[in-house]
Amino acid sequence: MAFIKVIQENEAEGKLKEIYNNLISKRGNIAEVHKIQSLNPESIINHMDLYMTIMFGQSPLKRAQREMIAVVVSKANNCEYCQLHHAEAVNHYWKDDEKIKQLKEDYTKLDLTEQDMLLCDYAWALTKTPGNETELSYIGTLKNKGLTDRSILDATLVIAYFNFVNRIVLGLGVHVEENVGGYKY
Repeated sequence: MAFIKVIQENEAEGKLKEIYNNLISKRGNIAEVHKIQSLNPESIINHMDLYMTIMFGQSPLKRAQREMIAVVVSKANNCEYCQLHHAEAVNHYWKDDEKIKQLKEDYTKLDLTEQDMLLCDYAWALTKTPGNETELSYIGTLKNKGLTDRSILDATLVIAYFNFVNRIVLGLGVHVEENVGGYKY
């Protein structure tokens, strides 16, 4: 149970009700990570704008790569909520339950492309040991393996975003829904 008051869909009124209805219309469901912000409805709108830009906007990174990074960051932070949600999203593309299980357990044992492994390594390192040395040691390697500056920027945005969201989830006690699925990918 959340550590703060949460206004549920059936209790929502006014602007919050509009936001909830819009989320259902566009995304197919309302995630608990959005409901936790119900006392500040404007934050839900801004959060969704940022999420949609980073995760669904045009990028040289594929959607599956962004979702994969999300799972690695969430694993590094021990955020079960985001691991479950975004593992489901990765599996929408991978369609391989065993590979998804391994991604959540230890991505280093997966047979990934060299670029995908480097993206996962970067996500893990930037989450666990942020700072100039970590970033500098990965940026050059990513560039040498063919990732553009825009790809690296987008990977870093995904990593930073999920560190932000993991802290909301963990800090406010957001619980995992009974049914994690039902979202439009």
